[in-house]
Amino acid sequence: MNRSDTQTHALADHPRAALDHLVINTHYDIDAAQTLFDGLGFTVTPRGYHTLGSVNHLVVLAGGYLELIGQPRDSDKVRQEILDSPVGIDGLVYAVDDIEACHDRWLALGLDAQPVQHFSRPVQVADKSVDARFSTARLRPGQFAAGRVYACRHLTPELVWRPEWMAHANGVRGISSLLVVDKDPVQAAESYARLGLWGADFALEFAGAGSLPARFGELAACAPQRDVRFTAIRFRGGDRGFISARARALGLPVREDVDTLALALPAFRTLLEFAD
Repeated sequence: MNRSDTQTHALADHPRAALDHLVINTHYDIDAAQTLFDGLGFTVTPRGYHTLGSVNHLVVLAGGYLELIGQPRDSDKVRQEILDSPVGIDGLVYAVDDIEACHDRWLALGLDAQPVQHFSRPVQVADKSVDARFSTARLRPGQFAAGRVYACRHLTPELVWRPEWMAHANGVRGISSLLVVDKDPVQAAESYARLGLWGADFALEFAGAGSLPARFGELAACAPQRDVRFTAIRFRGGDRGFISARARALGLPVREDVDTLALALPAFRTLLEFAD
């Protein structure tokens, strides 16, 4: 068997991957993040309160969604992992149907997975409070230096993917990719491939830090300056003229090319792209 055959066989052993959501960590500034995404024309869900102590807002899209997460200043319960992680894009979350099987598979790969965790948050539906429930398997921090990596099983998906939350004034339809900056992009791609191979709806992109100025121009200075990091989220669709005008009104740096709009959220060390 030659090297090419070995690689093809190895790839065939990897499961298919599906995006559950991406996370932007705001620490104590979730109010500001909510204001920015609302101002950019996204429908932002009402604030959620996790039993773990954190709070969140969602931008719900077909397929995976975006989560803004933070720690309330006046809470007696502190979710320390939020504060221990950097501000910015800080979570890549895989969608799975069997959380226990995912946990066991990660252990079999030699990864250090925390015990499966179950938690919930109340959601208001038709003037009634019901609990959205989740189970997660989390890799202990540091194994993927770009940010937190975990898997999620939704026990009540109907309380997340609600039609009234999935229509956005800016016309964005979904999340198409996450850019991972790494000193060794090829090795990084191979490491993530062990967790699953993505289909046509979502991709992980890998690049070295030196490539950012060509892609983002002056906006690259607003990205995290760590050697390894989650750097940019690319959205599918959207009225780029509308989004650009909204971004400029919010005082956000913008870069416009023929087929792509990029903007920076400097306070959250995050780059966003919009393309068809």
